Amino acid sequence: MKTFDATTLLQRLAIEKTNSGTSTGRIWLNSKEKINSFSPTNGALIAAVEVTTNEQYDQVIGQAKKTALAFKKIPAPKRGEIVRQYGNILRQNKQALGELVSYEMGKSLQEGLGEVQEMIDICDFAVGLSRQLHGLTMHSERSQHRMYEQYHPLGVVGVISAFNFPVAVWAWNATIAWVCGNVVVWKASEKVPLCAIACQKLFAQVAVANNLPEGVSSIITGDYRLGERMSEDCSIALLSATGSTRMGKAVAQKVAARLGKSLLELGGNNAMIVTPSADLKLTVTAAVFGAVGTAGQRCTSTRRIIIHESVYEKVKENLVKAYQQIKIGTPMDESNHMGPLIDEQAVANYLKTLELAQNEGGKILTDTGVIVIDNSNCYVKPVIVEAENHYEIVQKETFAPIVYLIKYEGDLSNAIALQNDVPQGLSSTIMTNNLKEAEQFLSANGSDCGIANVNIGTSGAEIGGAFGGEKETGGGRESGSDAWKQYMRRQTNTINYSDELPLAQGIKFDL
Repeated sequence: MKTFDATTLLQRLAIEKTNSGTSTGRIWLNSKEKINSFSPTNGALIAAVEVTTNEQYDQVIGQAKKTALAFKKIPAPKRGEIVRQYGNILRQNKQALGELVSYEMGKSLQEGLGEVQEMIDICDFAVGLSRQLHGLTMHSERSQHRMYEQYHPLGVVGVISAFNFPVAVWAWNATIAWVCGNVVVWKASEKVPLCAIACQKLFAQVAVANNLPEGVSSIITGDYRLGERMSEDCSIALLSATGSTRMGKAVAQKVAARLGKSLLELGGNNAMIVTPSADLKLTVTAAVFGAVGTAGQRCTSTRRIIIHESVYEKVKENLVKAYQQIKIGTPMDESNHMGPLIDEQAVANYLKTLELAQNEGGKILTDTGVIVIDNSNCYVKPVIVEAENHYEIVQKETFAPIVYLIKYEGDLSNAIALQNDVPQGLSSTIMTNNLKEAEQFLSANGSDCGIANVNIGTSGAEIGGAFGGEKETGGGRESGSDAWKQYMRRQTNTINYSDELPLAQGIKFDL
């Protein structure tokens, strides 16, 4: 492991010991109240960030509204060129930004670099999309009339992101929103504000080089009260929010009350079904990475493994053996498999969840507990628990490396019923070499999740496919496919090129 120098890292990204957390674009606004960003890897104070005041919020939104009127007039391919240049700057700064993601959030360096690569990939996707914002044409029932549908920008798009993906999820939203002609106001998680500041400073380089108006990209920093203001703000045409189901329900209600649009990516309770024909090596590898990657703090982390009774003991034995080989330590060391949880509150939740699981009858199969590493109390041991699907604690999402083993009997339909019998519906997978089982899992009578995989894990996603889930996961779709339509308003147009004016239902109205 090479020596990690946090001070040098901050210098590379133009981050100081105290930073403004409010920007209308290139202009940074100062305030007196501050929040501190601590690294869960070693408990060290990274830097302080000045919190957005109410007056500054109004200033950011006011500038965004003004800029939205000008930005939508720029042709979409030229907006795509802006995103292309941002992707290039991300390439140049991938190592530094990836290290910051790893250091401030606590995910492994490989995952931190991978998250920045996701940003680069979505930039590439959005650039191509900027020339494909297509509508539909259709034949009119009236002679010498033409009908078509087209899409227009919404205006101001708000993004509320979560700590577990400090940069990628914002980029999924922002890059597509930009090519669609919108401006973006970003409220990052107060647990990882420096990542947002770094992204904003990098975009400012593109803004200066292209003489963009102030306000194409803005950031605000603060707690849930800022999110509430965004939810209630009629100036924000679309609010994309990533986080817990509890948070998402509050956002949905406030946005719906003003008849606004919301795009929600909320909790997951993701299951892997293991059938008798499953490849054991593939299964163990996918299960361990899905449950332990990012210390179980992905919305797509594997929470439940539903195993057929005929292979249950064998799969359990191999999983327990694999967990004994997991290396826990600083995420800046690429030889480690798992880093820390985000903070001590998350650790407390981990311990409470294990207590509740045992109280309901769960059997813990591996070591548990907190490990103090580099003066940080945020490292915990990943845990396997034998449980029943109906346990109250199993029905909930816990952002920690805890996975439940659940046995199923009979045919695949019983396993699918168990998988679907939770409030959430984000990601799912089946491990099988039986084609009929795979097709049944992917059918209308199969998984009820927004993501359904075969012979790969529940975690991870490619930007080419729309990402999102059903039920209490919120129903939103981000990233690829036709998710761009959410960032635009659809308009139906009818053109009459005749000398007559036929009226609906044959009504005569002679003048």
